[in-house]
Amino acid sequence: MQHTPSSPQRRLKVGVVGIGWAGRQHLEAYANSAGVEIVALAGMEPDLLAELRDEYGIPHAVERWEDLIALEELDAVSVAVPTFLHAPITVAALERGLHVLSEKPIARNGDEGRRMVDAARSAGRVLEVAFNHRRRGDITALKRVIDDGGLGRPYYAKASWLRRSGIPSLGSWFTNREMAGGGPLADIGVHVLDYALHLLGEPKVLSVSASAYSELGPQGRGGGGGYGAQAMGSAFEVEDFASAFIRLEGGATLLIEAGWAAYRDADDLLNFRIYGTDGGAELTRVGGPRDAVEALHVFTEEGDYDPEVGPSQGHQGVVDDFVAAVRAGESEWGRHDGSLALGRARIIDACYASAAQHREIQL
Repeated sequence: MQHTPSSPQRRLKVGVVGIGWAGRQHLEAYANSAGVEIVALAGMEPDLLAELRDEYGIPHAVERWEDLIALEELDAVSVAVPTFLHAPITVAALERGLHVLSEKPIARNGDEGRRMVDAARSAGRVLEVAFNHRRRGDITALKRVIDDGGLGRPYYAKASWLRRSGIPSLGSWFTNREMAGGGPLADIGVHVLDYALHLLGEPKVLSVSASAYSELGPQGRGGGGGYGAQAMGSAFEVEDFASAFIRLEGGATLLIEAGWAAYRDADDLLNFRIYGTDGGAELTRVGGPRDAVEALHVFTEEGDYDPEVGPSQGHQGVVDDFVAAVRAGESEWGRHDGSLALGRARIIDACYASAAQHREIQL
C-alpha cells in the first residue's frame, strides 16, 4: 500500500497516463501546482512522449500504463485515455494504493463506473473525474446567482453543446461503440448534464425520455479536424446528435442537447437557459476552446443585469481540487469516491436505453 502525503511538507508525486489533448492539460496543470512533482508519463506515441518528457523534466517515460502504475514512488495518477480504458487502468491503480483523477466520462457505462467507485471505496483512496466545464467563470457566476436565490425556484432549464462539423476524427475510437460507449451524448453531453445539475443544486433525476440520431456520420460528413484521435478504420457506430427530456424531483425539468454534427452555425454553441419563479438567466459560449466568446444575462422583475464573470479555471481547477482532496487526508478521502460521476453515467445509460426503446425510462 502506497504512502500518500497528507501535509504540504511532502511533495505529491504524480503520473499521467495518456498524452493526447486531455493528458497534456493534466500535465500543464500539475506543472503549475505547488508541491506537486510529475514523476511518470505513459503514452503510445514515442516522439511526443519524448518531447513531453524533456519539456517537463519527467524521470520516467514509458509506453505501457502497467509499467507506470508499478512505480513505487507514485502517490497519484491521472487517467487521460480513450474511455474503454478508464475502468481497467483506474481499478488497477486504486488497487495499487494510488489516488486517481480520470477524464470524463467516468467509464463507458454505469456498470464499469460502479466497479471504479467500489475500488476507490475498498482501497480508501480518492477517485475524481474531470468535469472542467463546471469550473468556467460564467458557470461559477451563474451558480452564485442561483444559490443566492436570485432566480427564485428554478422550474425549467435547457443545456446544449452543439457543433457543425465536430465529430472527433471519423473512424477513430470516438466513433467505435465498444471503445467509446456512445457518441456526443457520452462525450460532450455529459459536460452539459454535469454543469446543468450542478447549477440546479444536484436534484434527483426521476426519469428520462431521449432520442438519438445517426444521420451525417455514416455518410462520412461532419468530421472535425484538430481533435487528434488516431484513425482506426472503425465504422461510424454511434449517434451524432441526441436530446433528452429529464424529469427532476420537485417538478422541475431539464432538456439536454448534444450534437457533434448538424447543419447549423459553424461555431460551437454551449448554452444554458433557466427559468425560475423570480427570474431567469441565459448563458452562451460561442466558439472553440481557445477563442470562445461568453455571455451571461440575468432577467428579473427588478431589472436585467450581467453578473461579473471571473476567470475560468478549466483543468487547472480540476487538478487543484484533486490535489487538495488528496492532501486533506484519510478522513476526507471517502467524500471523493467518484459517486457523482457514476450518477452522471447512470443518467446517460438511461438516455441511451430510452432512445433505443422509444419510451421514458425511470431511474
